[in-house]
Amino acid sequence: MKRVCVFCGSSSGINGVYVAIAQEVGRALARRGLGLVYGGGSVGLMGAVASAALEAGGEVDGVIPRVLLARELGHGGLTRQHVVGSMHERKAKMAELSDAFLALPGGMGTLEELSEILTWAQLGLHAKPCGLLDVAGYYRPLISYFDHAVSEGFLRPEHRRLILVGEEPRALLDAFDHFEPPHVRKWIDPETT
Repeated sequence: MKRVCVFCGSSSGINGVYVAIAQEVGRALARRGLGLVYGGGSVGLMGAVASAALEAGGEVDGVIPRVLLARELGHGGLTRQHVVGSMHERKAKMAELSDAFLALPGGMGTLEELSEILTWAQLGLHAKPCGLLDVAGYYRPLISYFDHAVSEGFLRPEHRRLILVGEEPRALLDAFDHFEPPHVRKWIDPETT
């Protein structure tokens, strides 16, 4: 594992712990010699994780659509800034550059990025670890949703195990190091269709 993609909000949220944990993630990645890949922004949790990684001596790749860069949301001090044409291109480039994916708190964009990368894992398009950093219980409802989807037969237990969960950066990054993707021949059972 060389680079970790962090999905997170362009807002800071109302609880100061979110910014603090984003900064801790940035520093933790730099301490481990892992590069950060993220959405390229300078605001909210995105700016906090990137700035902290850079201040700790880490490498940071930002991937930002031209339309957002034009609105002056791009971070000016990154190791590399990849400017792409669309949000779709952004997700593809982030996936290409990354060896693992970690979601910090965020809104619809964070959820959409996480959902797509988890779907790609479920379909066997990649075998990279994916995790939620459950800061102050932020992701508890989403974790419950995944468990409910298993109990209702919409998500296989093997695919539920694709989603690693941690409450602090070090433990989640350690779990990434030991991740073994499930080996599932089919992503859906024919008898359930």
